[in-house]
Amino acid sequence: MNLLSICIPLAGLAALLGFYRLLKGPRQADRVVALDVLFAVAVLLAVAAALMTNHIAFLDIALGLALVGFIGTLAWARFIDRQSGGPRGEN
Repeated sequence: MNLLSICIPLAGLAALLGFYRLLKGPRQADRVVALDVLFAVAVLLAVAAALMTNHIAFLDIALGLALVGFIGTLAWARFIDRQSGGPRGEN
């Protein structure tokens, strides 16, 4: 039994828990963290696919997912900050 056969079901479990937290909340910050977990799972699965198939294109997909997840997390966190009356005009 290799490591990938253990990682993939655990990633599925993490995805299920992330989806649950994304839907149930209760706070926006919980949803942001859940979305970040889901993107991390997607990156893990893309890297696992690259290792299993020996196609490096999956690594490009993993990199793209990581960038989109990072930007999405920043945007959502900034949106929450603006809604809560956080500091404005500071870049």
